[in-house]
Amino acid sequence: LATVRQNRARFEHALAVLTGRAPADFALPRAPWVAEVPAVPPAVPSTLLQRRPDIAAAERAVAAANAQIGIQRAAYFPSLSLGATLGSGGSSVADLFRASGTVWSLGLSIAQTLFDAGATAARVDAAQAARDARVAAYRQTVLTAFQSVEDQLTVLRTLQEQEPLRREVVSAAERTAQQLLNRYREGQVGYTEVVAAQVSALSAQRALLQLQVNRKLAVVALVQALGGGWQAPWQAPA
Repeated sequence: LATVRQNRARFEHALAVLTGRAPADFALPRAPWVAEVPAVPPAVPSTLLQRRPDIAAAERAVAAANAQIGIQRAAYFPSLSLGATLGSGGSSVADLFRASGTVWSLGLSIAQTLFDAGATAARVDAAQAARDARVAAYRQTVLTAFQSVEDQLTVLRTLQEQEPLRREVVSAAERTAQQLLNRYREGQVGYTEVVAAQVSALSAQRALLQLQVNRKLAVVALVQALGGGWQAPWQAPA
């Protein structure tokens, strides 16, 4: 019981940090246990994965690497620059301060690297290789996200199938414990058998409770794998 209270306090402090509050100023009131698990829709759209930060970051990394290819290819083309000068000219010092003595010029210059021993081509190839690496990382990130979602969906389906069986085990164990208690009251069995049956019933109840906890944890893990709930901001509510 002390361990459970300690874990509850730790989780309460974690919730306080997630909400941006000091743990000492945050308190979560106790409430009865609710075994109901949030309903997961039978079909979860894959577009929800676009909200995951790792997928968004990988996609932007691909875009940045693709832009670097264009930057390196620009070295193949000449560099143009436009320049202008403004000044004054005259045969005497007095002429320098007259408007008619203003002199200006506008010129266009061009620069082109004629030979760089293949350095530009090498930089372009390096940029393309970096882009390919980013694409591969992006693909791996998306596949890992799909794997996480499918894993949690499988866990939810499996646990949902197990819960009715666990309930049957609990019901049978409780009936056995009650029958032995009735027989003990009639003097037919010793109390040791009653205690053993009660321990078995308690173990069955704990197993059912742990399964329900695991179902809730699987739903939370699925929400995390999807990057949010079942609905995205751009989707119309069901």
